Amino acid sequence: MVLLRLAKIAMIAALAAFAFVVAYDNIVDYDSNYEFVRHVLSMDTTFPNNALMGRAITDTRIWTIAYAAIIAVEALTCLLLSAGALALLMRLKAPAERFNRAKVWAVAGLTVGFGLWFCGFLVVAGEYFAMWQSQTWNGQEAAFRIVVVMLGVLIFVTLPDRDAG
Repeated sequence: MVLLRLAKIAMIAALAAFAFVVAYDNIVDYDSNYEFVRHVLSMDTTFPNNALMGRAITDTRIWTIAYAAIIAVEALTCLLLSAGALALLMRLKAPAERFNRAKVWAVAGLTVGFGLWFCGFLVVAGEYFAMWQSQTWNGQEAAFRIVVVMLGVLIFVTLPDRDAG
């Protein structure tokens, strides 16, 4: 059904736009989120004297590398999702087999995005660097919302499409 295909394309395109805006904002307003990365990695706003402080990173070069990697993965997510939306749009009325094969780019983009926001923000930042302990520099709720949306879209997109009856 064309309507379901259009819904999948629209959701992928919307997430591509989201990833673009996030990456763009991190470049244009570099210092705002650099401060976020700095505080999370240095663990300077976690509970005082917590037993995990040995994990803290205070090297500014590592902060810069980590932030650059985040921006690069956000941009990669955008590119893959954009390619996915375009590939599917170009096959909107194609046989189901061709449309289903074209999902590979969207699945790749959703997987990369899921990896960044789940592994990067919830696992590494949230748990390893104890971001959950910070009242100020805690991005877990935002990351969780993004992860859930990406996971929902991934499930929907990967449902097999059929040829029009």
